[in-house]
Amino acid sequence: MKRTHAVGIDLGTTYSCIAWLNEHGQPVTIPNQEGELSTPSVVFFDGIQPIVGTEALRNAIASPDRVVQHAKRFMGDSSKYWKVGDNRYNPVHISGMILRKLIAAAQDQIGEIREAVITVPAQFGDAQRHATILAGHAAGLERIEMINEPVAAALCHVLGQEGLAFTELAVAQQILVFDLGGGTLDLAIVKYQTDDVRVIASDGDLELGGLDWTQILVDIAAERFVSEFGQDPRENLESLQFLTLEAEQAKRSLSVRSRAAVTVRHGNRLKTYQIDQLEFETAAATLLRRCEEITKRILKENKLGWARVDTVLTTGGASRMPMVRELLKGLSGRTLNTTLSPDQSIAQGAAYYAGMLISNRQYVQSVFNSRASERLSRVKQHSVNARSLGILIRDEESGQRVPYYLIPANTPLPVSTTHVFGTVVPGQTRVHVRIVESGAGMDRPPTVLGNCMITQLPPNLPEGSEIEVTISYDRQARVHVTACEPNSRCRAEVELVRQENVSQVIEQVPDTDREAGRGDVGLHQIARAASRLDPAKPAPLSAKPAPPSAKSAPPATGNVSASAGRVDLSKQKPVKASVSDDTGVEALRVLSGLREASEKDLLNEDSDKPVMLCNECGAELGPGAVCRGCGARPAGHQNVSSGAGVGRQKSGQGKPRPKAARPPASAGKAKIEKNPDPNEVEFWDLLRDVEGL
Repeated sequence: MKRTHAVGIDLGTTYSCIAWLNEHGQPVTIPNQEGELSTPSVVFFDGIQPIVGTEALRNAIASPDRVVQHAKRFMGDSSKYWKVGDNRYNPVHISGMILRKLIAAAQDQIGEIREAVITVPAQFGDAQRHATILAGHAAGLERIEMINEPVAAALCHVLGQEGLAFTELAVAQQILVFDLGGGTLDLAIVKYQTDDVRVIASDGDLELGGLDWTQILVDIAAERFVSEFGQDPRENLESLQFLTLEAEQAKRSLSVRSRAAVTVRHGNRLKTYQIDQLEFETAAATLLRRCEEITKRILKENKLGWARVDTVLTTGGASRMPMVRELLKGLSGRTLNTTLSPDQSIAQGAAYYAGMLISNRQYVQSVFNSRASERLSRVKQHSVNARSLGILIRDEESGQRVPYYLIPANTPLPVSTTHVFGTVVPGQTRVHVRIVESGAGMDRPPTVLGNCMITQLPPNLPEGSEIEVTISYDRQARVHVTACEPNSRCRAEVELVRQENVSQVIEQVPDTDREAGRGDVGLHQIARAASRLDPAKPAPLSAKPAPPSAKSAPPATGNVSASAGRVDLSKQKPVKASVSDDTGVEALRVLSGLREASEKDLLNEDSDKPVMLCNECGAELGPGAVCRGCGARPAGHQNVSSGAGVGRQKSGQGKPRPKAARPPASAGKAKIEKNPDPNEVEFWDLLRDVEGL
């Protein structure tokens, strides 16, 4: 049996690092082939041969068109590529090359490496995590686990720092981790107790990091040069690269000195400018405000004051800047914990996590001695998802598709939620729905992950048959989709077909499903069925909704915002909810197809009876079976939606529900008539409005 090493990798925007746990359970950073503990995340193509690290950075000025930097900021965006010569390289290619260099250096020193833990920003969505795994496989890894960067820093803090000793904190603490790296800002509130590291909440910004402070210095020097010579060095690749490297060094100098020099070289001119800390801080005020807003937000959203934060832990290279530390001191009113290595702690924390995973696996021989192995096996780490997860529905007022989230952000992982749909035509064999994640930040739009393709349903299903669709996050915040036909208990094959551009946002989604391809049949919303949220374990697909818990709070009301990055499910429109007895976590149902109900409807004594809907326009039938929308009468046949056995919400169980999207009934009906093959009917053309219990 081969021995397994506990290896952690910090794949950074500007610098990357690799570490492992030695036999005593102590994290040790592994230097690269040049003897450096941190490797620049830069790739230079010398012909077709990739060169990674400091040597690549040296060639950035002479050959800027053959150098690729900051690939991490584009992870998950398959439309992004760099053309070098006749070849194209996407972020996965570049990241794989960086990982390969780190792993090769480590293998020279500790032996073969086939598995590792790779850190990712907490705000990374499923597409970005998927791309990170692909990069790991491209580098030769067979098994890859991921951990959020601020969580890795917290593990390094509580279990022992920088390989000095395998000791843990003696007292329980609530820690605010502030990780400002080269490209991203990550925050996490972590609660530590003996043998337990539990993430309470996470927040951050994927486009806020040291690079943005470097750009401030670039702009200051460039504007002075333009004012003096009338030429802009930012318009020339060589001049810009030279200036960027100068600004990066000046930024580091300004962390220990009151002023620093930045040299601009453009054309036949060379000019040096002095920039002091005050000018730098004034120009970077907007960036500092963003840091402040995110820090305040994570505390406010979790109803925490600074008095309940025991430690403010800083990590990440950009956290060294005095303006950042002064900001945190002013906000928290306390001395910061800066004992972690800003450059190495993330990789070392990932190595700790790798050791915890290995020690809890059977039939695996590790390099640890018995004491270290026993200690690592007792430590448990619990994380949360940073983004909300749900499906797209159509908003009736705007006609646009908007997200409705089933799993809120900051839910303990793994978590699963199940929703019951009804088939729309007899003999339906497949369906699809669109899966969506909230954006990475308050001002970021939601992200469409792709189409959930549900195939191989049991044959000859009658119209209105129930199909249970479960979406879930695993412990690494990866998205999974499963489906089940509860009567036959037949599990359907489910494939999450990602968009060609996996980071596609809502505004770019086609307005009709015709553009997504034909042959995909949809489902009716069955409003009487409720979703289930169980952060401890996925709910059984065939289980019926649990009765509401007496301790649970009723669903709150609010608005669904298609542009909001972070989503508070308590502000979504009111729906009937079921609460798991095991967890007490509120479970919300999909809004798709729900119509606005009046207070009179909610108090109607016949609220358990099915609601009859018009076949012409989809509106509710009034007295005498006359449509309230178009005035038509039913032609002796029952509406599809009411045939699914859907009733109104019972008295006293919620506020009036809002209108949901309603495609023209005539279009859906015509589609059914013209396409007798059920596999040729499209989802959005067949949705009908229904009332929930």
